[in-house]
Amino acid sequence: MSHTVFPRMHVSLYVSDIRKTTAFYTSFFGQEPAKVKPNYAKYVLDTPSLIISFVENPERVQQHFGHLGFQVETQVELEQRLEVAKALGQVSKEEIGTACCYAVQDKFWVEDPDGVQWEVYYFHEDAEFNDPHYESADASACCMPPAKEEKPMVQLTDISFVSDFEGGACTPGGGCC
Repeated sequence: MSHTVFPRMHVSLYVSDIRKTTAFYTSFFGQEPAKVKPNYAKYVLDTPSLIISFVENPERVQQHFGHLGFQVETQVELEQRLEVAKALGQVSKEEIGTACCYAVQDKFWVEDPDGVQWEVYYFHEDAEFNDPHYESADASACCMPPAKEEKPMVQLTDISFVSDFEGGACTPGGGCC
């Protein structure tokens, strides 16, 4: 049996407020959602190849599942993306030359309205150790900001079109993602 590369990854996250989530991800991804329904938004990214959907269901939001991230190809791209994220007030932490997950990386972190953490990083080289900053008995300590730091509040723009679409809401197990 021959294995082929999957053409696109799909992720679906529960969120507490679809308006705030859509505002955040529209600015973070730099594009509008491909589909918007009541309590639902989906983005289809070409690079990297990713489909990510958000379903409003505050009772099922899970903030501590780990993190998500994007690896960039050059330090210049990292600097450009950092500049944009800073202008939008999204950056929660910056790390330069850190050895995390046994790799030397430059990175920055953003956090969505429900606390989901995104790492944007440039990989320099493999490392034989983790930065002691990340050492802990908890295996999730690597590649996660160590503690939530106070950061300025982000002014979110009202996206009135979210509620203007007709149709049923996406429910867990409904297959609409």
